[in-house]
Amino acid sequence: MSLWRTQPNIDQLNAIQKNTIGELLDIRFESFDDDSLTASMVVDHRTHQPYGLLHGGASVVLAESVGSMAAYLCIDASKFYCVGLEVNANHLRGVRSGRVTAVAKAVHIGRTTQVWDIRLTSDEGKANCVSRLTMAVVPLGENPPAR
Repeated sequence: MSLWRTQPNIDQLNAIQKNTIGELLDIRFESFDDDSLTASMVVDHRTHQPYGLLHGGASVVLAESVGSMAAYLCIDASKFYCVGLEVNANHLRGVRSGRVTAVAKAVHIGRTTQVWDIRLTSDEGKANCVSRLTMAVVPLGENPPAR
């Protein structure tokens, strides 16, 4: 059984990236299954730190992007929205080029919070970052997001 309240549409998820940091960093939603959402991000001059390695902050942007979108797909968007409460990341290995792929899986889907595990891997399939994202589920009308 799928955890999605709203069935993911990859084309729509990618279209939402227009004019955001996701577009700037070439974050692309790639696929989903019953319990995960996958996105990837370019590793090039846009995402490098000064020594030519993937910047840890860029990894966190990818992790939060895929985890936040997954959280949104699990709520009733006519009644709620999601905002990040906390994100952490352990950077395991450097990546210099290609793309990194992030897979978000739910740890906890609650009434007021969600916790997501996001694993990033290089094109070679080697783990480069492990992240955890905690999201708040907020009723619409309590400081609603801009649309």
